Amino acid sequence: MADKKTCAGASTCSKESCEGCAGHKDPKSMIEQLNAYSSIKHVIGVVSGKGGVGKSFVTASLAAAMRKKGYKVGILDADITGPSIPKMYGIHGQAVGNEQGILPAVAEDGTKIMSVNLLIDNEDAPVIWRGPVIAGAVKQFWTDVVWGELDYLFVDMPPGTGDVPLTVFQSLPVDGIVIVTSPQELVQLIVKKAYNMANAMNIPIAGIVENYSYLKCPDCGKEIRLFGESHIDEAAAELHTKVLAKMPLDPAYAKAADEGRFYEMDNPYLDQAAEEILAM
Repeated sequence: MADKKTCAGASTCSKESCEGCAGHKDPKSMIEQLNAYSSIKHVIGVVSGKGGVGKSFVTASLAAAMRKKGYKVGILDADITGPSIPKMYGIHGQAVGNEQGILPAVAEDGTKIMSVNLLIDNEDAPVIWRGPVIAGAVKQFWTDVVWGELDYLFVDMPPGTGDVPLTVFQSLPVDGIVIVTSPQELVQLIVKKAYNMANAMNIPIAGIVENYSYLKCPDCGKEIRLFGESHIDEAAAELHTKVLAKMPLDPAYAKAADEGRFYEMDNPYLDQAAEEILAM
């Protein structure tokens, strides 16, 4: 009998059959075929270890920054059970399709968007789907949506290291990711999980963005650390990656998102992140 050894994707496998198991297949063999009427040059994932750190805010900010640089941009909202991208861009109603596939919604600034909120009758209705169904929907956003020509497709992923991030990493040709976090020390532990997942799957990591770093007093300009002192520099050094930004809480961004005109906002805090993405 052949010796057994542990591998990713299977509890055990024999040496003779190891190359055929999920953990040792060529990653490129698992990439889904892009819609025939689409051409996408770069795919960038935006991830977080936990929810509530402003991942969709960073996704929309990066997309808006690239759009203002003259690039053709799209956002694939892979946060199926908590989609927020359409509202941030003022998009409501349902997507339509033709014989070529599903047509993404187009925001006023030209950004193309696909989200589950554009496929259900009531955008307030909960999406009560099991993991495999959610993962299948994300694949369809790649295979069935007519994206046309895009320079950058940003994928707004749900928090954690579950089915959807795994599906995106395995099924889409991801060029790199940006990890979003907040200052609490507990969150840094979760960041390492997201980093290690991407690293284990050979996904390049542009760096880490820390959101909610501070609140600037409108009267005196003092920076107030609502969530305590930042530990992002230590975490980035340990992981041998870059800190791309430390962003403050700014009510103006929240107001723009609530009013559906987020694309109008400039976010200079993410200039370095945008440059890192351009360099990938």
